[in-house]
Amino acid sequence: MSSTLRKHLAVALGVATLLAAEVGTAVAQPAGPSSVEQLRQDTEAIHALGISGVQARGIGPDGRSAVATSGTADLNTGRPVPSDGYFRMASTSKTLVATVVLQLEAADRLSLDDTVDHWLPGVVQGNGNDGNRITIRQLLQHTSGIHDDLPGYTTPEEYYQQRRNVYGPEQLVARAMAHAPDFPPGDGWEYSNTGYVLLSMIIQKATGQAAHQEIEDRILRPLGLHQTRWMGTSSTLPRPHARAYQLFGPGSRVDVTDQIPVDSENLSFATTTRDENLFLRALLAGRLLPTRQLAEMKQTVPVSAEVQQLWPGGRYGLGLVERPLSCGGTYWSHEGGDGGYITLNGVTDDGRRSAVVSMSEARGDTLEHILDQENAASALIDHALCAEGPAPRE
Repeated sequence: MSSTLRKHLAVALGVATLLAAEVGTAVAQPAGPSSVEQLRQDTEAIHALGISGVQARGIGPDGRSAVATSGTADLNTGRPVPSDGYFRMASTSKTLVATVVLQLEAADRLSLDDTVDHWLPGVVQGNGNDGNRITIRQLLQHTSGIHDDLPGYTTPEEYYQQRRNVYGPEQLVARAMAHAPDFPPGDGWEYSNTGYVLLSMIIQKATGQAAHQEIEDRILRPLGLHQTRWMGTSSTLPRPHARAYQLFGPGSRVDVTDQIPVDSENLSFATTTRDENLFLRALLAGRLLPTRQLAEMKQTVPVSAEVQQLWPGGRYGLGLVERPLSCGGTYWSHEGGDGGYITLNGVTDDGRRSAVVSMSEARGDTLEHILDQENAASALIDHALCAEGPAPRE
């Protein structure tokens, strides 16, 4: 994501579009009439916007799932969207990184008030950037002021030129250091992927292991999330998966499935709606963090006015987004998107009801399309979390 709303989705999250009339199938796994019917209607509503493939999964208080899909996984073959298809986790992995950092704090391996320079001397400096003034907490909460300047493509030509470029974390941080800060540390809010690049570097310094390995050891393996995999610099995904598409402008739709995530350390996880649900439920239920660290994670600040357009009423904690529910109260989430895959998710405060929707195409050619897609996916999450009674079994 970047400091502009268009780049927030169009570059870092990935964008694309389709004529809604091309494919219109939908399936739902066996379940009772209320929750699965609503889920089916909501996936079809997203597909009707012009998104080629949609898969959604909601889990109720009793652990039972409702699953629905709509559209096609491949515009050339018309094959159906798999209900357990892999997609790129993208920025949702920031919640994984934040969880590891808070686990390290709980073990007295680091403090949220440690400065960046304490762990990474001299890395954040120049053009007004000063790692002695920025804390780990500010990196987690996007209040560091570090300007975001990750590489991205805005044309088909740039996609084909850059899709397999590999960047080291030092290169990504250096790009940010070429800019002055967006604001003094702690004096504003601006989404910064670079902040999470630095957090992964701090995890490695504190543990001696790469961040993705700490995530595997501390979260994925203990929870049995065997469908969440770090793909490294691979440009492909495990099977099954829907292909991903991006619209660069009228008549310029490109299959962007084949690419290496820019930040391959943090953004190179492939996952499924099952695993993403289980992770968020375990986190909010207190299975991954002690009470004090989970409470720290849920201390939020308002997001920028620009991002409020995407997340009305949204507030950002430490790697978690808090959003209001139409039925009262709030829920926790962290959407993500990369190379045409865009995913929204949500879990209630007690971790007992959750939902994930993954779209294998994004409408990013206009601001209106960006907001239409975001709002439709947000409505699916809201309906699933506000549903009454337990979700039926698959």
